[in-house]
Amino acid sequence: MSVDGGELGPVEVLGAPLGLPCGLVLKNRIVKAAMSDSLGDGTGDPSAAQVELYRRWAQGGAALLLVGEVQVDPAYPERPGNLVLHPGSDDERLRQLALAGAESGAHTWVQLGHAGALAWSPISSAAGPSELHIDGLHCGELPLAAVEALPQVYARAARHAQSVGFSGVEVHAGHGFLLSQFLSPLFNHRTDRYGGSIEHRSRILVEIVKQIRVEVGPSFGIGVKINTSDQLAGGLTEDEALVVVSLLGDEAIDLLDLSGGTYFPGAEASSEKRSSGPYFLDFARQAREVTNTPLVVTGGFKFRDEATQAVSSGTADLVGLARTMALDPEMPAKWLQSAGGDPPFPRFDAPPPGGITAWFTMRLTALANHEETTFDLTPRQAIDANESRDAARIPTWQRKHGICVIEEES
Repeated sequence: MSVDGGELGPVEVLGAPLGLPCGLVLKNRIVKAAMSDSLGDGTGDPSAAQVELYRRWAQGGAALLLVGEVQVDPAYPERPGNLVLHPGSDDERLRQLALAGAESGAHTWVQLGHAGALAWSPISSAAGPSELHIDGLHCGELPLAAVEALPQVYARAARHAQSVGFSGVEVHAGHGFLLSQFLSPLFNHRTDRYGGSIEHRSRILVEIVKQIRVEVGPSFGIGVKINTSDQLAGGLTEDEALVVVSLLGDEAIDLLDLSGGTYFPGAEASSEKRSSGPYFLDFARQAREVTNTPLVVTGGFKFRDEATQAVSSGTADLVGLARTMALDPEMPAKWLQSAGGDPPFPRFDAPPPGGITAWFTMRLTALANHEETTFDLTPRQAIDANESRDAARIPTWQRKHGICVIEEES
C-alpha cells in the first residue's frame, strides 16, 4: 500500500477500512480470532463474564470479533462451556453478547461449529463422516440423512444469530471439527457423494454455505475458516486446500479465514508449537491466485510489524489475533497509534501437553473478570482448573439438553 509513491506506516495500513462483498464495512484490518473461551454458563448460553469479555475486546479496537465454537447442535459440543444456537437458547443473553461486541463500531460474528467425531464424550456420543476406532478416538458414522440435513441445521443457526443482533457468522471448517473432518481423508472414508475426491469431500461445506446465504439474505456476513493443511500425514494437503478455496470463491461469502492443524489423538496442536512468525502467509499467497474473496490469516502474529507487512504486501486483507488479544485486549488500539507496542509473550519451561492452550483459556476467564493482573496459574494448574470447571458443568448441560451418552461395550 502506498500513497503518491510513499509507503504507508502501520497506523495507515492497519487502520484502513475494508468493505466486504455483503456491504458491511470493517473499520480496520484487525480481527479478534475465534477462540474456545469456555465462558458459556454450562447450558449453552452466554454468561455475564463472557458478555464482559466481548465488551472489553470491542472497546479494545478490533474491527471484527469472532465468538468461537458456537454449536449448531447440542448433541455434538466441543466442550460444555460452548454456546449453542437452538430453540431453547436464552435469546436475551445472546442479544446482550451481540450488543457488547458491537461497542466502538466493531462487528461481532459467531463461529458456527459442530465437533462431530471430536464431540466431548462425557456429554455426547461422537459421530463423524466415518466410523473410527483408534487409540483415543472412537466415533460412529453420521447416516446419509443426517449429513443431508446439515445445510438446514447450519442455516437455521445462522438465521438465529442474525435475529439476535450478530452481523455475520463464520462457518468452522478447520482444526479437525466436523466440516474439517469431511475435508480430511483421515476422517472421511465415505463412499457416497460426500466422500472420495476433494471436490466430493467439499460438497457438504459448499451446500452449507449456499443454504446459509439463502436463509440470511445478501447483506449478512458469511465467513469460512478452513485448514491450509491438517499438518498430519494422510490428512488434508495444501494442494487440496487450494481446491477448497477455489470452490468457496464461487460462493457468496465475505471472508476466508486461513488457519491449520488438527486436533487428532496423539498429534501436537499447532497452537502448542513454537513459531518464529505468522504461520500461514505462504499459503495465503497461493490462495490469492485462485480467489478474490477477502482473506484473513490467523495464527502466529505477535508483532505489529508482522501484521503490517502481511496487509501492506497484499498477502492478507485482515490479520486474526488470538493469543495476542488474550494477553492484551487493547492491542488493536495500541497498534493503531503511532507509539505502537507489542505484548510480552510468556515463556513456559517444559509445559505438559495441552498446558499452553489451557493457560490461555484460563487467562480469558481472568480478563472477563478483570483479574488479569493477579493471574498466576502455571500450565499444569491451568489444565486442572479448566478440567474441573468442565466436569462441574456436566450435570448442568445434561439437565438442559437431555443428552444420554451410551457407553460402548468393551
